[in-house]
Amino acid sequence: MKEPVSAIRATGVDKAFDVTIHILAVTIILLVCYPLLYVVAASFSSPLEVSRGNVIFFPREITLDAYENIMKNRELLTGYANTVKITVLGTAINIFMTTCCAWPLSRRDLAGCGTITKFVTFTMFFSAGMIPDYMLINELGLMDSIWSLVLPGAVSVYNMLVMRNFFQTSIPDEVVEAAMIDGCGNIQTLVRVVLPLSKAIIAVMFIFYMVGHWNAYFNAMMYMQSADKYPLQLVLRNILLESKTYFAQGEGMGFATADAALAYVTIQYACIVVSSMPVLIIYPFMQKYFVKGVMIGAVKG
Repeated sequence: MKEPVSAIRATGVDKAFDVTIHILAVTIILLVCYPLLYVVAASFSSPLEVSRGNVIFFPREITLDAYENIMKNRELLTGYANTVKITVLGTAINIFMTTCCAWPLSRRDLAGCGTITKFVTFTMFFSAGMIPDYMLINELGLMDSIWSLVLPGAVSVYNMLVMRNFFQTSIPDEVVEAAMIDGCGNIQTLVRVVLPLSKAIIAVMFIFYMVGHWNAYFNAMMYMQSADKYPLQLVLRNILLESKTYFAQGEGMGFATADAALAYVTIQYACIVVSSMPVLIIYPFMQKYFVKGVMIGAVKG
């Protein structure tokens, strides 16, 4: 029996659509991946080849001088250590505070739940501003302290709402009621029952907050006064803005290159690779939870 003409046409249209989608997907992937590939290739290439524009996809005259110079720079190493501390402490505080806020607001039997949610959501769109924030941090005595970087943003309202929706849509009320019948209090129910069932959303929150802390520099630029407390991104910012002067000081800044005026080009790229590596390493292990947590948590509750 022959297929109807309409079915044959539909099949042809579907194939053309699939081909178009694949072409667009590959094009987008190349556009997104090429800058990263270029940065990696340039970081391993000779500074002269990079400055001449000879590096396109692969390294030219492979050398590790840029990475050796980074390892000799005390400010970069100190900034790296500071960023690790900020990220670990800040992410732990973020997840703890977000969970403590999202779980109660996910319970429909909480008195005033809707009103509280509206007040919290209001802060997403309206805030005091940068100057009042600076004055508050100063009055609290948090200036030039790691706490000035991790406490002001302890809870992201958007992330809290995503986690709240996850609790509402993925944690059955019957499970909570069963835990209560077995004698669990609110905290025990959260710790022993809810959190083990919420690995996906916790992984999503971990990625969101970790990347935010790892890439942050503006708050440190406002609140940090001691150079030995600068996070990595602030150190990199100073390098990218003042690289020629910064690296021209040679051994005084911990660098020992024969031509510092030219070497700074590849050192910039090496700094980008080093600063991005932790996120690139951690993300694949969290990816399986990432899509699931975002999709379920994004469902309107």
